[in-house]
Amino acid sequence: MVSKDQRQRQLAREKFLRQQQRRESARRKARTRNIVIASVLAVAVLGSGAAYAAGAFKSDDKKDTAGSEASPSPSSTEKSEPKMAVDKKAKYTFTLKTNRGDVGIAMDAAKTPHTVNSFKYLADKGFFDKTKCHRLTTEGIFVLQCGDPEGTGAGGPGYTIPDENLKGLGKAGKDGAVTYPAGTVAMANTGQPHTGGSQFFLVYKDSKLPPSYTPFGTMDDAGLKAVKDVAKSGVAAGGQSPSDGAPKKGVTVTTATVTKN
Repeated sequence: MVSKDQRQRQLAREKFLRQQQRRESARRKARTRNIVIASVLAVAVLGSGAAYAAGAFKSDDKKDTAGSEASPSPSSTEKSEPKMAVDKKAKYTFTLKTNRGDVGIAMDAAKTPHTVNSFKYLADKGFFDKTKCHRLTTEGIFVLQCGDPEGTGAGGPGYTIPDENLKGLGKAGKDGAVTYPAGTVAMANTGQPHTGGSQFFLVYKDSKLPPSYTPFGTMDDAGLKAVKDVAKSGVAAGGQSPSDGAPKKGVTVTTATVTKN
């Protein structure tokens, strides 16, 4: 027969175990929440060359490697977006030739005229040539971020463009998010409206995000496969976390072009 003291000790142990279980559950939830928050910040940038919203990848080399003397990139002193020069009724293809394979991105100027126009303008100037995709996120959201001439997350064209097509992926759920399907290409921003520049992210697996990032394109099958292959290798050592940082399998855009279909 169990004595009163033994029963009290048993109850105390059970209470302690329950407390430990609750604490561990709370820690797991907190870790998951922090990963999601950090992942959302992974696609936030400060435009016009300001510091990176989630903590810049620091680099001693600030040289802009995007353009060449024959085809210079826009300077950081450029203040207004380029004059509209695309056909607003047409469809375009944004082609990234990279060391990991070509990525073809279908764009519809009827849905995102300012974004398509800006990418055509920048690509024609060689802005994206010889740039690196500086950030990979493999948990919470699943994106590869590109378009920074500095490769630090702080670079941009010196102007911003308005948000577009924010309802294109449907209505936000109770969690305030929508699904950015695998293959989607969208604009990064500072977290504030109308602050897109040149940085964009390639979604390689369905990702839940607030509907505040302009979805402007869709990758072709070969491009999506190339990005998935990069993601499989994970994040390089020294990133913000094991799931958020520069891709271990580095991606360099050799040339970028925008052509009318």
